Amino acid sequence: MSDGGVYDNLGLETVWKRYETVLVSDGGGQIQAEEEPKSDWAQHAYRILGVIDNQVRALRKRQVIASFSTKARSGTYWGIRTNIADYGLADALLCPFDRTTKLAELATRLKRMDDQVQERLINWGYAVCDAGLRRHYKTDLARPVGFPFPAVGV
Repeated sequence: MSDGGVYDNLGLETVWKRYETVLVSDGGGQIQAEEEPKSDWAQHAYRILGVIDNQVRALRKRQVIASFSTKARSGTYWGIRTNIADYGLADALLCPFDRTTKLAELATRLKRMDDQVQERLINWGYAVCDAGLRRHYKTDLARPVGFPFPAVGV
C-alpha cells in the first residue's frame, strides 16, 4: 500500500491540467550515498525504490522550473533543502544554510515533535516561501517584518 507520492510527490499532475499559476512547496527528502550498501534483497529493494523516487522527484522539479523559465506557467518553486541565499534577495529573512539543512534532515514522523523544532520548521517554510515568491513570482511584495515565531528563528 502506498500514497500518491510514489507517482507524483509534488502533486503537480492535477494542478498542471487546470491552472497556469503553480506554487510548489517541496518538503521531500533526498537520497544519500551509502558507503556500505545493504546486501540482503529486502533492504536492497528498498534502496532501489528510494533511487527511483529520487529520480522522479528530480524530473518533476526540472519540469516545473523549466515551465517557469519558458513562461509556459507562472509561479515558483521552493524546497526544504533550498539555500535561501540562492534567491539573491538582500532582504531575505536570516536563514543560515547550515541551520536549514539540519531542519531538512529531520526524519518524517507521525508523532508529535518538540514545539521549538516545529516552530523552527514553520519559520523556515515561511522564509523560503517568501523568498521564492518575491524573487520569481510577485517581485513587488513587501518583505515580511519577521518570522511567525521570532523567539526561535530557524
